[in-house]
Amino acid sequence: MSLGTLLIYIAFIALALTLLILLPRKGEKYWLMSYLQNFTGVLFLISGWVKAVDPMGTGFKMIDYFAEFEATFADTWLSFLAPIFPWFSEHAIAFSLGMIILEMIVGLMLILGHTPKITAWIFLAILVMFTFLTGFTFLTGYVPGDANFFDFGAWGPYAETNMRVTDCGCFGDFIKLEPRTSFMKDIVLLVPSIYFVMRSKKMHQLLTAKTRNVILAASTVGLLVYCMSNYAWDIPHADFRPFRIGVDIAKTKEIEEEAAGSVQITAWKLKNKASGDLLELPNDEYMSNYKSYPKAEWEIVDQVTSKPEIEATKISDFEILNGDGDDMTHDILESAEPLLMIVCYKVYGETDYVEKTLVDSIFRYDTVMLDDVMEINKVLDRLDERTVTIPEYTWDAEYLSKFEEYILPILNSAKADGVDGFVVGGGAGSSRLEAFVKAAGLDCPIYEADDIMLKTIIRSNPGVVLLKRGTIVGKWHMTKVSEWSEMKMLLD
Repeated sequence: MSLGTLLIYIAFIALALTLLILLPRKGEKYWLMSYLQNFTGVLFLISGWVKAVDPMGTGFKMIDYFAEFEATFADTWLSFLAPIFPWFSEHAIAFSLGMIILEMIVGLMLILGHTPKITAWIFLAILVMFTFLTGFTFLTGYVPGDANFFDFGAWGPYAETNMRVTDCGCFGDFIKLEPRTSFMKDIVLLVPSIYFVMRSKKMHQLLTAKTRNVILAASTVGLLVYCMSNYAWDIPHADFRPFRIGVDIAKTKEIEEEAAGSVQITAWKLKNKASGDLLELPNDEYMSNYKSYPKAEWEIVDQVTSKPEIEATKISDFEILNGDGDDMTHDILESAEPLLMIVCYKVYGETDYVEKTLVDSIFRYDTVMLDDVMEINKVLDRLDERTVTIPEYTWDAEYLSKFEEYILPILNSAKADGVDGFVVGGGAGSSRLEAFVKAAGLDCPIYEADDIMLKTIIRSNPGVVLLKRGTIVGKWHMTKVSEWSEMKMLLD
């Protein structure tokens, strides 16, 4: 679904609500105010819901923002703000839950007309924050990768590849909006938010104050439970991500790669080194006259390419490597036998590096002639001591227990039934992953992959994915892993 289609649906819903609210009323009616209340309220409810389905995904997006803010502020006069963002990142899920619930509650407050003045100011404050975030995302497109956002003199032509955060996450994975579109959306929404603040006394109110309070209190509790059920106790009940159940990863990856390979260069963006003037030439014109733009005078700023017939998703990034760096992707996706994939995008624990003294045995080889036959004897020559630095791992006990309680039994049951499993981890390194799997008592291959790609596959750490000839036939939160006999039924 596109943003335009969604807004049309919201417009009709808002119109129906406005008619239901105002037609039965006698006396003065403020049609525009009521319609805007309902429109923005429904919009907030829907945008909040698609994030409530996947609060962990919103948390990941907030981590991206916090990391960029830290890097942006670190080398400026605002550097005193930089240290707070790592703390924010550690509590990103809590911020995500708070933001999602607040957004949906404000949507309800707008529709109900609850405490109009307070609602109007909260709505405006949220819109200002959203505009700041989407504006930052969009405007970084003008900032070269080696420049700071606040170094305005270094800003150049807009390039999508410059953007520090690729999308704002306003509608989660339900609708991916270009940063420019997100920014303009929030600019437009600032208009009704200011109107609400200026004319809050004209906002409609439904039911009694006590009833509204009860509805909002019950909704807050219900939304908190709903959000928790979509990440803490189970995986999201609605999956808008590319790695959905039923998706053939191998086939989809091939189609996306073919589409990416068919992209054509349509134009070239050039910059005059002396004057700074920008020029965009069609590909045919540039290729036939490129000698007119010598490298000494002109530099290529960007290539303009056609859009692929199929937009690439994270499935295009699906790549799994073994400890030696060998690509195991084909073997996994083309396996004739089903496979149980244990996903852990991060292993929790501390790494300490300690010095240890090792003793090396140095041997020499002597040759002896016996009856015209040469024998070579290996003789200990000396013992040498050397000091080496080795890692020692202390694993998070709670995280380790999750593998022992949920993962080990299902892997053993599947293996006894002839179905192999493997662990794929991200952002750890092969030696650390191997040490963790050994500590967890798992006897299976250990692979590595991009941690962002693993987060996209399943919102559980660890999580269980059942593959059959490269197709996802089942996904489970670690606490929802059923008996192997039930999981096996999906393979029939």
